[in-house]
Amino acid sequence: MTQEIGGFAALDLHPNVLAAVIATGYEEPSAIQIQAIPVILAGHDMIGQAQTGTGKTAAFALPILSRIDPAKRQPQALILAPTRELALQVATAFETYAKQMPGVSVIAVYGGAPMGPQLKAIRNGAQIVVATPGRLVDHLRRDEKVLSTIQHLVLDEADEMLKLGFMDDLEVIFKAMPESRQSVLFSATLPHSIRAIAEKHLRDPKHVKIETKTQTVTAIEQVHLMVHADQKHAAVLRLLEVEEFDALIGFVRTKQATLDLAAALEAKGYKAAALNGDIAQNQRERVIDSLKDGRLDIVIATDVAARGLDVPRITHVMNVDMPYDPESYVHRIGRTGRAGRTGRALLLVTPRERRMLQVIERVTGQKVGEVKLPDAQQVLDARIKKLTNSLAPLVADAEASHGDLLDRLTAGIGCSPRALAAALLRKATNGQALTLAEVQRDQPLVPDAGSSAPRERSERSDRGGDRPEREGGRERRAPVPLSEGKARCRTALGARDGIAAKNLLGAILNEGGLVREDIGRIQVRESFSLVELPEEGLERLLGKLKDTRVGGKPLKLRRYRED
Repeated sequence: MTQEIGGFAALDLHPNVLAAVIATGYEEPSAIQIQAIPVILAGHDMIGQAQTGTGKTAAFALPILSRIDPAKRQPQALILAPTRELALQVATAFETYAKQMPGVSVIAVYGGAPMGPQLKAIRNGAQIVVATPGRLVDHLRRDEKVLSTIQHLVLDEADEMLKLGFMDDLEVIFKAMPESRQSVLFSATLPHSIRAIAEKHLRDPKHVKIETKTQTVTAIEQVHLMVHADQKHAAVLRLLEVEEFDALIGFVRTKQATLDLAAALEAKGYKAAALNGDIAQNQRERVIDSLKDGRLDIVIATDVAARGLDVPRITHVMNVDMPYDPESYVHRIGRTGRAGRTGRALLLVTPRERRMLQVIERVTGQKVGEVKLPDAQQVLDARIKKLTNSLAPLVADAEASHGDLLDRLTAGIGCSPRALAAALLRKATNGQALTLAEVQRDQPLVPDAGSSAPRERSERSDRGGDRPEREGGRERRAPVPLSEGKARCRTALGARDGIAAKNLLGAILNEGGLVREDIGRIQVRESFSLVELPEEGLERLLGKLKDTRVGGKPLKLRRYRED
């Protein structure tokens, strides 16, 4: 067992939970995990103050799973999250860590999905319930005993829960659980309202606080790129085509990811290698030496394996996977821009990781600008530029030294100098695509994951798809069925205001704190637009959006009731 795995082993987790952690490839616990796991395992109530992205989900998931009894088919742990997005993330994490615990079941309970299957899963004995407060209260109205067997409660991002107005719902939920339960509260901040909850509902809680005092190096240019998780390898390959780097270090979360990505890069002709905690020290030293002297140009590493790495020729850092916390981000990008040099740091961000990007910007006090994925024309220009740079030094005295040979070859082959040069270029480039049409065929499609370009819909379909009909001089369209769990809202902004569906989508996602899946159909008409928003918490959402402007004009969304 490696030293890094020993870090988790030292936390006294259940053997099956520890095995699942090892299987994920995580190498060592984060600061919040080191402090919180022993407290929760000991059964204490706890207040944890930590930012999003510090690894706090595992900080409560691992010890709670270690205390769950798989033989008891009843709800034993309740995790409350402020949003559907976070609830799904937490539920997925629990499922991952419970993979080697037969009989343990996890259910996510949130608005916008049918209530029947959710309640049935709880009654059938799902031991872990991850829920949003509003939907859970709906279930309690149907069955007030649904939480009567809960032994562990976690309030995740409690400050966000209160900002969204869930205080009354929380009180209902507290009353529905046994007073003997263990209660754990996580919050980035501890305002008076959070302290009041702790004083009322927690018993002699232990306090755990993670400080994040970080500063980034101003000499490093920082940018991010929105990309879907399953398109990361394709995005990395596309970026490497256009980035002018001497040496690059790419960061991923797991050991297996270092091997997978390094192999993909090698297959494309890059001089790349993996660096992780399973690599022996002598081999690690060879990799670093090869990076220093130019035998390697790219190293794909985990955070632990890259600690102390100091290679002056590293010009680029690529965060292929989002770091767990802002401090890790600063450590990563600090591999470049050393000794007064400039550097460039790229961060790949999936739609679910937007909030972590905001945390990094807030903690570091620096904006991480957005760039778009290079298109086929940019890739072609970069390839030709590299070829030009490689050939330019050879041209100076080539005619004097090889002119006679050129004449002999063209005469012997029976071709023109242009044809011979083209053949030699083809050989020199190994048949690499060097026309726009070839590049378009050669490059994998990478959908834009930005808020303005939904992956699963075209702008045309967001607008409703059908052509408008005119009746009595007014625009008419066939009614569009309302999506399940959604409410239709109206804004006076329309096509005549220069508004497109993507403009409305981007504004609502950014200001409302939603993800793309929360928003249904968007229909842009000439003088107004219709948007489908989550029915649960609609009034709170409209309150958050009341000052939003699109194209410089007020959005002013309100519930739309059709006659």
